Amino acid sequence: MSYANYLQEAQSLIARKAEWTGLTAEAVARMRIQNRFKTGLDIAHYTASIMRRDMASYDKDPSQYTQSLGCWHGFIAQQKVISIKKHFGTTERRYLYLSGWMVAALRSQFGPLPDQSMHEKTSVPALVEELYTFLRQADARELGMLFRDIDKARAEGDQAREQQLLQAVDNYQTHVVPIIADIDAGFGNAEATYLLAKKMIEAGACALQIENQVSDEKQCGHQDGKVTIPHEEFVAKIRACRYAFLELGIDDGIIVARTDSLGAGLTKQIAFSVSDGDIGDLYNSYLDCDDVTGQQPASGDILITRGSKVLRPKRLRSNLFQFRDGTGADRCVLDCINALNNGADLLWIETEKPHVEQIASMMDRIKEVIPNAKLVYNNSPSFNWTLNFRQQVFDAWQKEGKDVSGFDRAKLMSEQYDGSDLAHEADEKIRTFQRDASKRAGIFHHLITLPTYHTAALSTDNLAKEYFGDQGMLGYVANVQRQEIRQGIACVKHQNMAGSDMGDDHKDYFAGEAALKAGGAHNTMNQFAA
Repeated sequence: MSYANYLQEAQSLIARKAEWTGLTAEAVARMRIQNRFKTGLDIAHYTASIMRRDMASYDKDPSQYTQSLGCWHGFIAQQKVISIKKHFGTTERRYLYLSGWMVAALRSQFGPLPDQSMHEKTSVPALVEELYTFLRQADARELGMLFRDIDKARAEGDQAREQQLLQAVDNYQTHVVPIIADIDAGFGNAEATYLLAKKMIEAGACALQIENQVSDEKQCGHQDGKVTIPHEEFVAKIRACRYAFLELGIDDGIIVARTDSLGAGLTKQIAFSVSDGDIGDLYNSYLDCDDVTGQQPASGDILITRGSKVLRPKRLRSNLFQFRDGTGADRCVLDCINALNNGADLLWIETEKPHVEQIASMMDRIKEVIPNAKLVYNNSPSFNWTLNFRQQVFDAWQKEGKDVSGFDRAKLMSEQYDGSDLAHEADEKIRTFQRDASKRAGIFHHLITLPTYHTAALSTDNLAKEYFGDQGMLGYVANVQRQEIRQGIACVKHQNMAGSDMGDDHKDYFAGEAALKAGGAHNTMNQFAA
């Protein structure tokens, strides 16, 4: 609705309640406009429609890919979206990513934990709610500043400026953007997955990313020891997420099916199979087995048959079964096709390096079966991007017959190569990686899982080095506050960012002339008005 419609609605409501003394229709209208989303389900409805629209746009034009950064706190998410609006004027095709790794490392009551689903499952929906609380507060803050400007224009009799500001309110773009939220391996069986999915959706999540690892042996995607589950069990969890969306009325909710098969050499169990070529049989076909046809079974042997052969899968002391080496890509392709055929909307293939052709080699096979298959891809900080891309260029040059004798391939991370043509070519490939991979390898959404974990560590290290060293207070002033002022960083006025001015507005609404407000002449934030 427009500002005028909100105002008219509020006037009609208050006029019917004579005992509601001291209330003004304009205050009610403004508070309603500042709180567009009343519940997390309102947010999930709104953001799911955005993602569906973006997915359709990408299908028509792969240059229309989407991006996100992982955020581990509401303030970080808020500042990210404020920055996007400031620099680009729109939040279109920009999302948030909620990383289970960062929840485990930074938000668990147990303290820092590895990414093994040991943290409290409730901390995940709690973070979804926190992220949206801060994004909604960013809306209220920015709209509140527009309302103050409207009052100033009215006081000055500047009707043209007032109309311009009212139009800005009517066309206001919210800070609320879609979140792709990591539900890990579901924190248990399909019922546990369903219960957690509901909580995450109720908090506002429109997209849930779930992986095919065993929930009680889950590992970070870029560490060893990963164990996958048979397809039927994974499909049950996909189905549980879909039921959660449908129960809550989010009919277009998005499920991202992640496969860790490329780096997972183990399975929890042998899949159930009733006929040759069914999904269980295909899963089992990748097991590392010994042919024991015609032999007497030993005590404790587990045997399976394939055609006329009797096979003994290799079983570890952990009671896990081993896949054959070199089958990871084939298993990823099968995982992805099966997930899409059973209700998933997007795919995630966890790789060990950022290599466009490696990703494309799998996606080409998937698209032969499902032409509009799309990936969410982890542009992970676990990759050494500099070394990987310098080595890719080195290998390409060597294949082309170029002289690479001046480079040590194993030591290409060294600063001595920073100014070289090889390093410049590698950096250009890194710069265009997202664009190139979206065009060639079907990547709809690029995310960095842990960027704000690393930026927080880096900026804190730099501040500590300067402030506790010879620079003293200048280490903060020159490198933080002065840069905030000159770059127009919103939180330089930290009182305003935390809601002080909104609080003053509310005091006006609630107490009128009796209000004791914080934003007077002696507020030191006035020093930043220039």
